[in-house]
Amino acid sequence: MPIHPAIASNFHLLEGLTSFEAAMADPDQRARLDEFMSITGAPLPPQVRTRDETVDGPHGPVPVRVYLPDGDDADRPGLVWLHGGAFLGGDLDMPEADWTARQMADRAGAVVVSVDYRLCHGGVHHPVPHDDVVAAFRWTRDNADALGIDPARLSIGGASAGGNLAIGVALKLRDADGRPPAALLPIYPVAHAVLPPASASLAAKMAEVPALLRFLPKDTDFFNTNYLGGPLSSADGYAFGALAVLDGLCPTLVINAEYDDLRSSGEAFVAQLALAGVDVRQVTAVGMLHGFLNTRPDIGPVDSALTLMADVVATARIPETLEVPA
Repeated sequence: MPIHPAIASNFHLLEGLTSFEAAMADPDQRARLDEFMSITGAPLPPQVRTRDETVDGPHGPVPVRVYLPDGDDADRPGLVWLHGGAFLGGDLDMPEADWTARQMADRAGAVVVSVDYRLCHGGVHHPVPHDDVVAAFRWTRDNADALGIDPARLSIGGASAGGNLAIGVALKLRDADGRPPAALLPIYPVAHAVLPPASASLAAKMAEVPALLRFLPKDTDFFNTNYLGGPLSSADGYAFGALAVLDGLCPTLVINAEYDDLRSSGEAFVAQLALAGVDVRQVTAVGMLHGFLNTRPDIGPVDSALTLMADVVATARIPETLEVPA
C-alpha cells in the first residue's frame, strides 16, 4: 500500500526541519509538526475521568495518570501504558500517551495507568526507566481493588521506546513475580539493540519516507547506546527483549507500521516469540509511519489499530493457574 494520503500530503510541512528535538523546542516548528501529524483539527478524544497519582519507585517518585471509564463497575480490565520518544522525550500529554489512554478507557472499558517514567538525560540510563515501570505496574496490581480492576485482567503495552519497556517489564514480572501481565501490547517497538537488516521490500518502502522520519543505523545506535549508558554489547533481555529467553511470556499483540525502519525489529521479535511457543499475533498498520498513535484516530488504519488493541485489553485474562491469591 502507498503511504496514507493523510500523511503523505503533509510531507511539505517537514521541509527545513532538521530534527524532532529542535522542532519540539520551537513553537513555530512544533505547530508544523502538529499539523503534519494531522493533530490540528482532529476530533476531541473521549472525555474520560482522569487523576494524577505518584508511585514509590526504587529511584524516587514515579508520576502516573489514571484514566477511568464511565461507571463504577468493579473487576474491569486494566492497562499500564507507556509512551514513546526514543527514551529521550515524550510525556503524559503527548497524543501517543493521552489520546491512546483515553481511547483504551473508552473502547475497552479499561482503567488505564499511563506512566511518566524517567527519561535518559543527565546520567539516567537503563535500568532506571525499566524500574520505574515495574514499580508502576506493581502499584496498579496492588491497588487493583481501589481502582476497580480485576488483577487477572491487567495488561501492559507501549509504543516505540514504550513498547521496548513494556516487553522488558513483562519479562521481569514473569521472572521475579512468577506472574506476567494478562497481555503484552508492543506497538511499533524496538526489541533489538542493533536492528535486524531490512528486507528488500521494506528498504524500498523506506526510500519514500523523508529523512526526518527515518531511524537510520546512526540514529538507533545513538538512542540505544544512550539508553544503556554503555556499549550495545552490554544489553540484556530486560533492556532489549530480543535477547531474552521468551518461553512463558504472556499472549502478545505486536502492531508494526508498514513504513517504519523499526518494523524489522518488530517482525523479527514476533518470529522469536512464535518459536518460543508464545501466543503471538502480528498486524501491520498499512500505509502508516512510525508513531502513528500520535496522529488522529479517525484515520482508518489508526482506528483499526486502536480497535484491535482495545479488543485485546478487554478480553485478556491470566489463566487461573498463574493467579496469585490476594
